[in-house]
Amino acid sequence: MKERILYLECAAGISGDMTVGALVDLGADREVLMRAMDSVPAEGFSVQIGRASKAGLDCCDFSVLVDAAHENHDHDMEYLYGHEHGHHDEHDHHHDHEHHHDHDHDHDHHHDHDHDHDHDHHHDHDHGHDHHHHHEHRGMAEIREILAQIDMTPEAHALALRIFEILARAEAAAHGTTPEEVHFHEVGAVDSIADIVAAAVCYDDLRRRENITRVVIPSLAEGQGTVRCAHGILPVPVPAVTHIAAEAGLVLKIMDMRGEFVTPTGAAIAAALITDRKLPEAFSIAASGLGAGKRTYERPSIVRAMLLEDMAAPEVREETDGVLLLETNIDDTTGEVLGYTMERLFEAGALDVWYTPIFMKKNRPAWKLSVLCRQSLRAAAESILFTETTTIGVRCVPVERSVLEREAMSVPTMWGSVQVKLCRLPDGSRRAYPEYESVREAALAAGVPFRTVWSEAAAAGALGRASR
Repeated sequence: MKERILYLECAAGISGDMTVGALVDLGADREVLMRAMDSVPAEGFSVQIGRASKAGLDCCDFSVLVDAAHENHDHDMEYLYGHEHGHHDEHDHHHDHEHHHDHDHDHDHHHDHDHDHDHDHHHDHDHGHDHHHHHEHRGMAEIREILAQIDMTPEAHALALRIFEILARAEAAAHGTTPEEVHFHEVGAVDSIADIVAAAVCYDDLRRRENITRVVIPSLAEGQGTVRCAHGILPVPVPAVTHIAAEAGLVLKIMDMRGEFVTPTGAAIAAALITDRKLPEAFSIAASGLGAGKRTYERPSIVRAMLLEDMAAPEVREETDGVLLLETNIDDTTGEVLGYTMERLFEAGALDVWYTPIFMKKNRPAWKLSVLCRQSLRAAAESILFTETTTIGVRCVPVERSVLEREAMSVPTMWGSVQVKLCRLPDGSRRAYPEYESVREAALAAGVPFRTVWSEAAAAGALGRASR
């Protein structure tokens, strides 16, 4: 199956609900999404998927509706910006209250589009439970417990956790604490948890079915001014967004408009998904989707998602520049000597060195020592073999090989930077190989399993997230 690229066009910023709407409109399986939403172990919210008109465009509207006890005012323009906030909708407002009977707020939500919600995609978590826990700020430990109970694939779970970890690092940097000690406010609210889980589930579903190997996000459009949140009045971009942008290398384009167009949740989703900032030179569009936002701004809040096919095939370099395979059979040299010989060959510049157990005459166990090197290294490699081992003869065979383009890079993890080797496969996908010594040092320093550090470094490397 041909590889595809997910392109997120964020000309009006990005938020969790905008991203989910775009991915659903692009073709993410709604049943898979709703199964995940049904399994979220939290109360006081419901989910609706419908259609909305934004600037005359038909968009998918993913809405997480919360009851009064869990409301965080995320879409309340008066709360966010005050009475003087003068953004006006390009449409008349129309709310179908029949679809909002469980959405009891102490203020009005004014979306800058017309709503048309489907009853078939309604999820209700309000079962009459005591909601005082809404005011308790959730930390990463609580978030991990919640994510562990949700019906989603291991890959979607890993992505959702990565998004929260990105947010935790950003909030920790902004408030002078550690990721584990951070207590989320807006991000820990049930609607933000639902947005992040939904984004992870939808992307993973599309990735599997559409063979998505790259995610291109050239830039995020952001506004100016200030915005109110649980911490008080903050400048736009808010500190969490600036920290996420700095860590992930996201490109922000500041518009001459007031308002918070890029939310921390949206920025974290972008940071977790992005692999490239530049579109291919030539591509075809396989499908597209539009996701609607809820806030009323001068520029309609829309995220557009597209499935692209790269029309320029990636290069696989064929080496025919005199690569040699040197071999010798040895039955009377110790393991210590062979190990030392391998070290010297690598230090001299050998491309690869390996041993193969063999049986020689009279059934004597022995070793075949193989060395892959360039023509220019032949004399030095043979000198090492004759000097350090007991061999009296070396075979030399010219070989040709095809190699993937590769680069060495350092990627960020929760336990520090790790060195990886990044390769691009013929189908355009990326594969990262964490370096053993670098992973070993990080794992020992943090006191975590080797595999834990290796897995995160491999995932970060495959997404091309280099340390800065």
